[in-house]
Amino acid sequence: MRFLDLAATSAAVSATTGRRAKVELLAGALRALDPSEVAVGSGYLAGELRQRQTGVGWASLRDLPPPAAEPTLTVTAVDAAVDGIAAVHGPGSQARRRQLLTALLGAATADEQRFLVDLFRGELRQGAQAGLLADAIARAAEVPVAAVRRALLLVGDLRAVAVAARTGGAAALAGFGLRVGRPLAPMLASSAPSVDAALAVTGVPAVVDVKLDGIRIQVHRSGDDVAVFTRSLDEITARVPEVVAAVRALPVRELVLDGEAIGLDAAGRPLPFPQTSSRAARRSPGRATVPAGPDPTDPAATDPAATDPAATDPAATDPADLAVQAATDPADPAVLTPYFFDLLHLDGDDLIDLPGRQRWTRLAEVVDGSLLVGRVEVDDPGQAGAAFAAALDAGQEGVVVKSPDAPYDAGRRGSAWVKVKPRHTLDLVVLAVEWGSGRRQGWLSNLHLGARDPRTGDFVMLGKTFKGLTDEVLRWQTERFLGLAVERGDWVVRVRPEQVVEVAFDGVLASSRYPGGVALRFARVLRYRDDKSAAEADTIDTVRALHAGRSAG
Repeated sequence: MRFLDLAATSAAVSATTGRRAKVELLAGALRALDPSEVAVGSGYLAGELRQRQTGVGWASLRDLPPPAAEPTLTVTAVDAAVDGIAAVHGPGSQARRRQLLTALLGAATADEQRFLVDLFRGELRQGAQAGLLADAIARAAEVPVAAVRRALLLVGDLRAVAVAARTGGAAALAGFGLRVGRPLAPMLASSAPSVDAALAVTGVPAVVDVKLDGIRIQVHRSGDDVAVFTRSLDEITARVPEVVAAVRALPVRELVLDGEAIGLDAAGRPLPFPQTSSRAARRSPGRATVPAGPDPTDPAATDPAATDPAATDPAATDPADLAVQAATDPADPAVLTPYFFDLLHLDGDDLIDLPGRQRWTRLAEVVDGSLLVGRVEVDDPGQAGAAFAAALDAGQEGVVVKSPDAPYDAGRRGSAWVKVKPRHTLDLVVLAVEWGSGRRQGWLSNLHLGARDPRTGDFVMLGKTFKGLTDEVLRWQTERFLGLAVERGDWVVRVRPEQVVEVAFDGVLASSRYPGGVALRFARVLRYRDDKSAAEADTIDTVRALHAGRSAG
């Protein structure tokens, strides 16, 4: 397939507002791809290069060679060229990479150059989000869209799903399942302004979980191999050895857990989120070096002398006990304590389709109660309110009200889990930043905040704020946003819409100043959310619903 045809499809999708029309355009391009091109081509339509690290930076794309007069590039040829660029390493690599990049761009027409630059920069925003592409894959392959979406959630790889749908149809998609060691998109919670409103959504009886203000973790174990992933499916195993140790100590051979890792002070109360996140971020990369304890399922474990050091040395402690102690001892300033609230797989059995009550029963059978998130079953708003108050008294963020009959809906934000916090919060995207004045002279200070428009893929500005920013945060965000800058003015720096920030606010007001017709009242920064992508930011629909009094964030 000509690369120009994909570039034209991307431009057409960007210029189209209707969802159905976008899907038809994308499906047509997917059908036209040769089977050998589907993996690469579907990724390009999603705005992704197969080679995630190419070494091509922003500066390399500022001065482009003259475009080619006639199109000659194919999808396969572009992929091979990007492969060559990504493979360049060692002395002289910068010059060689630039040479290869110039050759590729020089062989591209003007339209192809624009498409390539957007792909390299990672800022292709023509509205072809994963949901649209899932629909397009289903349309192109003539398979149920539900099958595509489920496979996409379990695999987390749009290219692999597109290939399976095109080459094997529904049967190939059904072959995708939860695989230990490969993360899947976590189930998400919607929001409600109160526990009463949450219960109106989930129904009763319901389960109320304490909502920890930590790092979402998904932990996979197979034998002694343990892998820890974040909410955004990045692996952080080497950064959380205490989590690895705690999970290795469990009496199982294989499992997948969902939970949170959080820092605690000497009194066992949660530390502020920035301290928790900085602990995970500052760990050195590499392989975790936590010694493995005995495997309780191994027949050799029946011999105490072979598995328990205390059997031969009275002063020794069982490695499993040491592991749990290391994971839960807050005295070490670098320790993050894991707490788990769901079990997705256990010793060969996938549990995600089981009701929550069954998953949680099996969770309690294999994980010690000290490592479980606080949970209580309630039958009425009074009990739920008491659980909410207790969570806040303990210094926690709030609660999550859950339906005990719901399956684990990977990657979805539905009505089965509903979070309740004591304040309005939204996850928004920074669109621009203003230079500060006075004490903040020389720093980027005032943030322009935008909500995602799910229909166009663009962002709608809701207002500005410089509240809640410490000197440390100002220094960090100045460096961060200069790195994301697409236009530098004397007053305003416009940035690529990538950085998500959580803001608290007192309410939503009608506004004729901003294009969305609404603005936030007294917005203030709570924290930056590096664990969320711009595609996961809250939508303008959510903000408008808040203004109408229908729901909360």
